[in-house]
Amino acid sequence: MSNLETPEFFNAADYFIDRNIRQGKGHKVAIYTEYRNYTYSDLEKMINKTANGMRDIGIRIEDKVMILMLDIPQFYAIFWASIKIGAVPIPVNTMLTPSDYEFYLNDSRARLLAVSEELLPLINDIEGDLPYLRDIIVISEQKGALIPFKQKYKGAAATIKTAFTTHDDVGYWLYSSGSTGSPKGAIHSQDDMVVTSKAYGQGVLGLTEDDICFSAARLFFAYGLGNGMYFPLSVGASAVLSPTPPKPDIMFRYLEKFRPTIFFGIPTLYGQMLEYQDRLDKEKKEKPDPDADHVFSSVRICVSAGEALPADIYHRWKKRYGLDILDGIGSTEMGHIFLSNQPGAIRPGSTGKPVPGYELKIVDDEGVQVPQGEIGTLMVHGDSAAQFYWRKREKSRQTMMGEWINTGDKYYIDKDGFYWCAGRGDDMLKSGGIWVSPLEVENCLDGHEAVFESAVVGYKDEKGLEKPKAFVVLREGFKPSEELAEELKKWVLERLAKFKYPRWVEFVQELPKSSTGKTQRFKLRQEGVEKTT
Repeated sequence: MSNLETPEFFNAADYFIDRNIRQGKGHKVAIYTEYRNYTYSDLEKMINKTANGMRDIGIRIEDKVMILMLDIPQFYAIFWASIKIGAVPIPVNTMLTPSDYEFYLNDSRARLLAVSEELLPLINDIEGDLPYLRDIIVISEQKGALIPFKQKYKGAAATIKTAFTTHDDVGYWLYSSGSTGSPKGAIHSQDDMVVTSKAYGQGVLGLTEDDICFSAARLFFAYGLGNGMYFPLSVGASAVLSPTPPKPDIMFRYLEKFRPTIFFGIPTLYGQMLEYQDRLDKEKKEKPDPDADHVFSSVRICVSAGEALPADIYHRWKKRYGLDILDGIGSTEMGHIFLSNQPGAIRPGSTGKPVPGYELKIVDDEGVQVPQGEIGTLMVHGDSAAQFYWRKREKSRQTMMGEWINTGDKYYIDKDGFYWCAGRGDDMLKSGGIWVSPLEVENCLDGHEAVFESAVVGYKDEKGLEKPKAFVVLREGFKPSEELAEELKKWVLERLAKFKYPRWVEFVQELPKSSTGKTQRFKLRQEGVEKTT
């Protein structure tokens, strides 16, 4: 009996790709794009040739492969080819800075970097050393891999023997931001994607091979990775990929062209799409007609995660399109959504109820479960939990507490069993669905000549969506002004990723401090901060 026939064998690429071929779905479309469609057979061939090419340049089992790529079919090829040969793919955020990528490459010790041609300048601008990186594959959506890897790919065989791995082998990493600003590499097992696919993809969404999934959230997110890749692959369904930023006009165009059945967004985007449609109605001097045929006529359900969905957006969306939005919460550590509103069980403004297969509890500071209605820390237990954080043992112990993951979120449960978010237990905040470390933004602001010290907190805009707000104490000789506030915003914009810059700058005489001198950001989220005059 060969190794591949033993019960211990499990390889995620075999499950998500080859299993569909064995089930006779090779002719079925796996990916829709603006340029062409890819069947499951096309995908298998591209993955196998990529895997052979990677082996040819020396990538071996457990080597790390960093993926800095737009949402294009070749992302699938690099990700699944890595897993097929036992290497470890690590998708990373495409909206960061060269210094961020320098950290990721050196922290992970990735031997290979796959990068979209459009993003290559970010790598070229890295100023420090990259002692572990050995090769770079540059990829274009229309041209495929560029030289020199192009030649390796052209000459590679279209079949390959899958590496022997098991359920508990490392499958992939995802980086999660930390409260100190230092990202943490969350290490996931080979079958974690199977767990989340069955629990949420099939258990909540009822995915079948007839579905077409379209995700505004990018593939480098834990949320987007499931939505736009392994959820549809788990049932032999299809995905729509768009490499362009998820702006309302583009979303509507893709919805109309590809007719997806499930749409995955984030609250900010849902609000923007409503405003965009209202603006078009005003220009046409027409009133919205909920009965008219529209671009969402093919969609059977909408999903939201990444940040809390305001009840107002849910109601406006439901009134306009007649569609429910299932708002939920997931995490990098858990792989995908584990708590969500569900078909037939929706309470706008809440985060819903536990996804089948996950167990939740709310505890106090001593770890004791609190009574219904009281606020505590949300803990989650499920088989998709990450193994640990790379090279961060203490943080692993604080978060991965036995079989439970400490989410860091504050929650309470109402009398009907719905979970309601009451904020974060630390100072992290989300902007556009992406975690932002206050410390990182503060360190940037403090580098400006006018800033003595600063503090950044989450602040809700007029739509109820959280964005960074900065409280700034000025140095002597500088006075508050709207011009200076705009200058500070621009200062951060030029140095950090766009989603991290403060949307508001408020000048104050001093920051609230604890007896040990630590800034008390929670007080800045309350009223009563003394402003400068």
